[in-house]
Amino acid sequence: MPCLLILLTIFCKNYTSVMEFILLGIPNTEGLENMLFVLFLAFYLFTLLGNLLIFLTILVSSNLHTPMYFFLGNLSVFDIFFPSVSSPKMMLYLMGQSRTISYQGCACQLFFYHFLGGTECFLYTVMAYDRFVAICHPLRYTVIMNRRVCTGLTLGTWLGGCLHGSILTFLVFKLPYCGSNEVDNFFCDIPVVLPLACADTSLAQTVSFTNVDVVTLTCFFLILTSYGHIVLSILKISTAEGRRRAFSTCSAHLMSIFLFYGPVMLIYLRPASSPWLDSVIQVLNNIVTPSLNPLIYTLRNKDVKLALRKVFTQMVHISGKN
Repeated sequence: MPCLLILLTIFCKNYTSVMEFILLGIPNTEGLENMLFVLFLAFYLFTLLGNLLIFLTILVSSNLHTPMYFFLGNLSVFDIFFPSVSSPKMMLYLMGQSRTISYQGCACQLFFYHFLGGTECFLYTVMAYDRFVAICHPLRYTVIMNRRVCTGLTLGTWLGGCLHGSILTFLVFKLPYCGSNEVDNFFCDIPVVLPLACADTSLAQTVSFTNVDVVTLTCFFLILTSYGHIVLSILKISTAEGRRRAFSTCSAHLMSIFLFYGPVMLIYLRPASSPWLDSVIQVLNNIVTPSLNPLIYTLRNKDVKLALRKVFTQMVHISGKN
């Protein structure tokens, strides 16, 4: 299984004298720790509660047991775990706790960041394909997107993300670390950990960034291809109301895609700039974007809003009885 690579990487630390790393945090924020702690905690709690609520609503609402909401439920799960990779440790040091992270902890952060990020990247591609089938082939939608296909696509996104994260973590942590241990960010990622290695990093750097670039650009191209066909199909709809409903169905997904891919492309597909700007982009990617998805999918989706209203009504009714 590809995820065994990460176990070998973490527990077989040959030729490495560094036992822990120091997270330097977001540059130029000295004296703002308390304000940032409150801000990031609010975003984090909103992310957890919002995505958990969407997941539970989809789970208990039979009218939402369709492929589109099945994938949306998976997205909510990823948006719960993705910010949890870096946020708890960051908030601890903002409270004045230790900035150190163990070698194993750093490797785990990098692995789960790219495992969950890669899985979410694949999932957005699958969701775009689902919308393509629903709009371009509506009469065959239930046949094409049957339970077996949906389960297989979901498992494929998980396995693809696991392989992606394992390869990157293996490449970064097979190198020896014996010099500086200061990570110029608030969590461990390739651009800030790899330069600390005391060996030639050219191969690891080339393969790592090529891997990220290929995954990101391939998924983005497939999404654009799906939506290109979707737009052409929508334009063929004769009524304005029909076109409006079709565009409305896809608008939430498109918004989430641009919020997800924007920071990712800025991080990995551009030349390195200032550490402060890199950290700000990572904050957008790790904390802000996952917190916006619950708003996007509830405010723009009548079915989800109706299901949420029913769930709240049932909760009030049950609490009233007690």
